[in-house]
Amino acid sequence: MVVADLHSGAAMTSPRPPRLPDGWTVRPDPRTWRVDGGATWIGGSPPRVLRLSAAARSRLDGPELVVTDATTAALARLLADAGVAHPDPARAPRAPGPGEVTVVVPVRDRPAELERLLTAVVATAPGLGGIVVVDDGSGDPAATGAVVARHGGRVVRHRSSRGPSAARNTGARASTTPVVAFLDSDVVPEPGWLTTLLGHLGDPAVGAVAPRITAWAAPDAGEDAVSRYERRRSSLDLGARPAPVTARSRVAYVPSAALVVRRSAFGEGFREDMPVAEDVDLVWRLAAAGWRLRYEPAARVAHEHRAGVRAWLERKAFYGTGAAPLARQHPRRVPPVALAPWTAAAMTLLGVQRRWSVAAAGAVTVLATARLARGLRKPDEPWVSVGDGSRRRGSPATGRRRRRFAVTGPVPLALVLAPWGLGGAAWQAAGALTRHWWPAAVVGAIVSRRVRRALVLAAVVEGLADWLRFRDPSAGPLDALAHVAAHRADDLAYGAGLWWGAWRHRTAAPLWPDLSGKGPDG
Repeated sequence: MVVADLHSGAAMTSPRPPRLPDGWTVRPDPRTWRVDGGATWIGGSPPRVLRLSAAARSRLDGPELVVTDATTAALARLLADAGVAHPDPARAPRAPGPGEVTVVVPVRDRPAELERLLTAVVATAPGLGGIVVVDDGSGDPAATGAVVARHGGRVVRHRSSRGPSAARNTGARASTTPVVAFLDSDVVPEPGWLTTLLGHLGDPAVGAVAPRITAWAAPDAGEDAVSRYERRRSSLDLGARPAPVTARSRVAYVPSAALVVRRSAFGEGFREDMPVAEDVDLVWRLAAAGWRLRYEPAARVAHEHRAGVRAWLERKAFYGTGAAPLARQHPRRVPPVALAPWTAAAMTLLGVQRRWSVAAAGAVTVLATARLARGLRKPDEPWVSVGDGSRRRGSPATGRRRRRFAVTGPVPLALVLAPWGLGGAAWQAAGALTRHWWPAAVVGAIVSRRVRRALVLAAVVEGLADWLRFRDPSAGPLDALAHVAAHRADDLAYGAGLWWGAWRHRTAAPLWPDLSGKGPDG
């Protein structure tokens, strides 16, 4: 849980981003909890407690905040960075137009899919600055060239396949527009996708923005358990809520299947030695360089998922192999769980499964709640609490002493926040036990009744909770069974790939939890 005081400027951004233009509009996230008459905002990912000064509250009386001066620009920036409010791309001033965008498509064979994609691109994004298709060593380059020519594009060819990362980089180098939109050949953009995404580039600090990736299926195609699960729960679909893209948050990455990037931010581009997770690596490098990144689900691009159980499981395992190189390139950004010390202690005690240990876990939670309440009583102290209630000292945004911004009822607020942190820790632990750590958990279950009980409980309860979260309103018990089975198969495949990747790269980094309670840069 991150706590910060908001006065007239931002206290969370470094280096300082460019000022937002006048007319820029942000709206509070519907899930942001505002208490104390709007003086305290709770929301974002990871959850933050933001305390607003009277001056800041006066700017937020209505349903939105419109930038009119340096003060509102700084406040809008901070709220958007924290994830408690989101920009409105439909009202963005100074956004690039389609004529400033080149669409880059990496492809190897697949002329039918390429035809489908380019037809949709021309229909949904008229007036583009160009289309560049990189033929990555196709067996029939003439077929690829004929498709591209029909849609007014240009082909750049690799004589032999060098992989999608190299193809995207080649396409970016062949473009001259200030913005590049990467689209894979197996996607189909929907109307309005590009103009919606370009709205975010009206913020000069945003280096990349991505749409929501939804499931695509042929009109006459049936739906089996795998396709139904992918429609609800695809690894590429990051949900219906907008968000900033930051490591170890609700939207920690965005896939390169559809990604719009500012050329000035792109730099050297995708790492060509990473066959998987190269998109995660790119967005984290952009963030490390100081660029903001946004996920915008109002823009939608459909993706044709792999058909067949075997191909689907192989793809999930392939994704898992990317954790090890990511962990080596970006330390502390891909732990299976990230907990504050007190939540780690409470979960360990609960895992012992004894009466005394359950009581001890309760005592730890009570102490953490009291500690959090004490912190909420001292808003003049320039500190930031990170994780699930732990804290570390920070520095004020300026050299001047901060004014006091009292939060009424610190104990009731702490009584909500501490259990919230403990619940999040339990959710992480259940997910790690059945996904990242399942090979070790299975071995432990063979020799320990307690481990076996914990594994079965996590598999069933987390699976059913996942079904309740993503189910169709009319779905029944059989649908729940099919969803839980597919969810567990997803986890088994990903976990197997993760352990194989860790072995191949000789590192345990993607398996090691972070119990410091600090952020990835802490």
